[in-house]
Amino acid sequence: MKNIAVIGAGTMGNGIAHTFAQCDFKVHLIDINDAALKSGLNTISKNLDRQLAKDKISEADKTKTLSNISSFTNIEEGVKQTDLVIEAATENLDLKLEIFKQLDTFCSSETILATNTSSISITQIAAVTNRAHQVIGMHFMNPVPIMPLVEVIRGYNTSNSVCQTIMHLSKTLGKTPVEVNDYPGFVANRILMPMLNEAIETLYNGVAGVTEIDTVMKLGMAHPMGPLQLADFIGLDVCLSILNVMYSGFKNPKCAPCPLLVNMVNAGKLGVKSGEGFYDYSEGKKAEKISKQFS
Repeated sequence: MKNIAVIGAGTMGNGIAHTFAQCDFKVHLIDINDAALKSGLNTISKNLDRQLAKDKISEADKTKTLSNISSFTNIEEGVKQTDLVIEAATENLDLKLEIFKQLDTFCSSETILATNTSSISITQIAAVTNRAHQVIGMHFMNPVPIMPLVEVIRGYNTSNSVCQTIMHLSKTLGKTPVEVNDYPGFVANRILMPMLNEAIETLYNGVAGVTEIDTVMKLGMAHPMGPLQLADFIGLDVCLSILNVMYSGFKNPKCAPCPLLVNMVNAGKLGVKSGEGFYDYSEGKKAEKISKQFS
């Protein structure tokens, strides 16, 4: 398995492409938006420069990594002669189902289809294809080149051989794969998202402020990043989407998104990606607490 296609040039997509290309896979990075493709490739180049500055790679390594990536705006062209396609598009069920219908048509019958979804059912996605046994979840963590975990999610019909292939492939990337089953939120987000939601509820109820909540969790629980800052880093829209999927699947009140989270997403305050969430990430500022009242 040497030829990989990645669909979506956003944060996760370009990180996945970077990781595979640096491990000497030939990568087709696909996005229907040409500007997004250019931005994704620019991000990869900048991240390689950071690795270069820290003496983690050489200039030759950077050049080789970039040469391993080709960009496409046409899905059919981009997935030709690939062994594995990883979908890393927006966390939207309808969009993912449409992409997988196309992949099932365009890809070779031998191609494995993977999704980087953080919460949506692998079984539901696989059901729109004629190769459910070859559909699997590969949930990378952000930032992909740094974080060691890959949640490998088996759909109801995913074959043992496909699962073993993806487990081995993840190790080839220097990652630690963990096999889990297909239930809402899988393992990582099933545990993480209710915690983040509870932190937002704590703020919403006026128990403590942004800095205070994050400080308690960092110093008291040895978390490297407070839950509110982590939510900003993940993207508040992504958190909301995952919680909605989990609430729909479990009907558990602890998964019902906090009204504050809903309001912030509706207002376009999405965290780092928008420049403001629970903290201010605008130019010249480094994660400063927003002074306004949240409750």
